[in-house]
Amino acid sequence: MERYDLVYQLYDEYDTKTLREYQEFVDVFPAVDSRVALEHWQGATEELEQRKDEIRSSFAAGETFAEIVAHATRDQAFTALDLEAKYGRAVNVLVLDVDETLRSAGGTDNEIPRDTLHFLTEFHEAGVPIVICTGQTLENVKGFAIQGLGSEIVHSGDLSIVYEAGTGVFTPGHGADTKQLLYEDLDESIRTVFDGVRSRVLPEAPEGLRRGCHLQGNEFNITMKPNYETGSADAREIIDEALVYLIDLLANAVVTALEGDENDDADELMLAGETVVDWTRAFYAIQDLEVRAVLEGEGAYPDLDAEAVPDRLASVLERIDVAYYEADAAEIGSLELNKVVGVERALDVLGVGDPFALVMGDSKSDLRVMKWVADTDAGISAAPEHASQDTLQHVLETDELVFDRGKSVDVLRTVYALNRFARLG
Repeated sequence: MERYDLVYQLYDEYDTKTLREYQEFVDVFPAVDSRVALEHWQGATEELEQRKDEIRSSFAAGETFAEIVAHATRDQAFTALDLEAKYGRAVNVLVLDVDETLRSAGGTDNEIPRDTLHFLTEFHEAGVPIVICTGQTLENVKGFAIQGLGSEIVHSGDLSIVYEAGTGVFTPGHGADTKQLLYEDLDESIRTVFDGVRSRVLPEAPEGLRRGCHLQGNEFNITMKPNYETGSADAREIIDEALVYLIDLLANAVVTALEGDENDDADELMLAGETVVDWTRAFYAIQDLEVRAVLEGEGAYPDLDAEAVPDRLASVLERIDVAYYEADAAEIGSLELNKVVGVERALDVLGVGDPFALVMGDSKSDLRVMKWVADTDAGISAAPEHASQDTLQHVLETDELVFDRGKSVDVLRTVYALNRFARLG
């Protein structure tokens, strides 16, 4: 019988919904010091095993099918079958964004749900390495990783943290390779620009911006965060102002760096009476329509031909990323250090030589990783329904792995089933 027919039979003939409810209860039952509660858990465990045994004894691949129906819905199981038929491979590494992916301010009270954490533990126990890939600082990520997954997993040697969107990689348990500061490999000229922005960003900020924002404690990237609730109108207003301020500060830092280079003439950056600030605004406006919209809304859009940006200026700006996250953050980073670079380094340290990754994320920085795995046949991608437009479009055009806000576990269930099917060959 065809595998699709067997799965139809499984979900038609067995009460898989109740079986999954028993499995979830057993998996995420909290540790409590109560004899009655423990007896209830033991009873649920026995009932779960009895229901699984019915399936185990009815199919040649009964153990696999029992685990699949205990963890995945009908739709998730058939999606897994489609993925297995398309790629013929199991996922052998997870590459996971955190904010608005594993957790959501609007969907999970900004906590990673217990069922999501449980599935991550399941993958770890199955030998699938985990790469946490985020724009957050290392200390923040380490904190919630240890709290959610436990110190044993974090320090197992099979978990890596790509932090600050790829400026550093932290892989505990790998000796000299445990912490890699990728930004130290950048040219001194680029590091000088970042040093210039960092030294001035708060001291020279207008008073209103200084009160309304703070700097994220990054090692390299420069990220302005709101002193208001993320997503609020106040946060949106202050971050829009911060974006314009960062772009202008970057322009001035680039000029200062060029003036210090005896091979460059900063005066040549002045064309037709326009300032370097105007050209820098125009450069990033054409790179990102969201940035352009903010500049227009703030009355800061110069309406210049970005193709005419002076070559010396463009040659520097092409290496620097200006990122805008609506009502959340304005950031300057290096385009030479993005999440793809960080993930590649993490996979190298983890020893994943032939990756087939599940990439989950919501932003443009995650999209770079998604496109990388698509272009190299190295994985599949998933995104929440509220992801950035380009990210969502990419996911819809590939495998349509879109999940509801705060429900990243649904994709993990699908991939769990995919890996089980892949074992059957």
